[in-house]
This record gives sequence, structure tokens and C-alpha cells, in this order.
Amino acid sequence: MTPPTPLHLSLAGQAVDVLREQVLTGEIPPGSRVNEVEVAQKLGISRGPLREAIRHLASEGLLQLVPHRGAFVPDADSDEVKALFELRAALECAAAELAASRRTDVDLVRLHEVSAASRSNYRTGQPFPYRLDLAFHQTLIDAARSPRIAEQVRLVQQRVVLLRSALDDDPPHQHASMDDHDELVKAIEDGDAARASTVMRRHLSRVCAQMLTSLNR
Repeated sequence: MTPPTPLHLSLAGQAVDVLREQVLTGEIPPGSRVNEVEVAQKLGISRGPLREAIRHLASEGLLQLVPHRGAFVPDADSDEVKALFELRAALECAAAELAASRRTDVDLVRLHEVSAASRSNYRTGQPFPYRLDLAFHQTLIDAARSPRIAEQVRLVQQRVVLLRSALDDDPPHQHASMDDHDELVKAIEDGDAARASTVMRRHLSRVCAQMLTSLNR
């Protein structure tokens, strides 16, 4: 019997990648329904693989399935933001501590590189490119060498990026966040686990507060 094609190599897997990008960049904005006919035509696939992709993204929390109505991109609300950041703080403060004790010289080079790339690619007045933020946090998670934490952090971070896609840019906040990233790199470089955890908690608290403020405007 021929084994099934892995999801990442199938049409559904390719659709997952494209649809995830459309959701995270706000191309399909929060609150909107996924137009299956339009998306399938755009991707050049049938609706079968697309529906499989939609179910996969729903399992990650990036889409909501509403009976008899279809798939929708979740809207941001204060309770969801608070819950996500409670979980994110628990995971990423632990990861920062681990990174401070487990990082290699290669990890430090990469952390410096992605932190510098954030500053050089950010343009005031434009949304902060989500890939830059994810790249920094992913590099830190890689340095922690904890696959289970990494798996959960990726899912939580995606949902935060999704909720942020509908919010206005805040240049002072973005610059403060980049300063936090630099301070995190220094703490990890120094092997100071307690300081790395403290800076991460402060950083995530700042991001959460900024999102809540933007939501309540």
C-alpha cells in the first residue's frame, strides 16, 4: 500500500503555507470569511485540498470554523490577548533562561544578526514585519534547545501575529521592543538566566499592554 503524501508536500500542504501567509499579513483581515472559491482559484487547486488546509489552520487557532457559514479569521479581543500573553510569558521566560545557559557562539552570532536586521528593515509608519519579530524569537527559542517549548511557542506567536495584523503601528513601542531584543541578547550572551527571564517578561508585558491599548481606542 502506498503511504500517504506528507501534508507539507501535498496540495493541501502548499495551500496551508499560502493561506497562513494571507492570514498573518492581514490580506484576509480579522473578522473576514475565507472565500473558498476565490482562494481555490487563486491557488489553482480544487476546494478539497483547500478545505483540508483550512481545517489544519483551524487546529492552529488561525481560523475559526462556523457551522453552515464557513471559516473566519478570528477577531482580536482583550480577553484573548491577555490569555495568549499569560501563556506566552510562561513559555518564553523559561526559554530565555534556558537560552542563557545553553547558547553556543553560533547562536549568539545569529541573535545579533536578527536583532540588527529588525532595526535595518523597520520603517516608521509601516506595520512591523511579522517575520522579523518571529525570526528573533525563533532564534532565541532555538538557542534554548527545548523542542517541546518551541512547538508551543510557535503556535502562540502565530496567534499573536494574527491579532496584531489589524492594529495600528506604534513607532515608540516598536523601538522599545527592539531595545528589549538587544537587552535580551546581552543577557543571554552574559549567561545571566535570571536577567534574561526578567527582560523577556517585561518585553512581553509591554507588547501586551500596547495591544490592549490599541484595541480599546
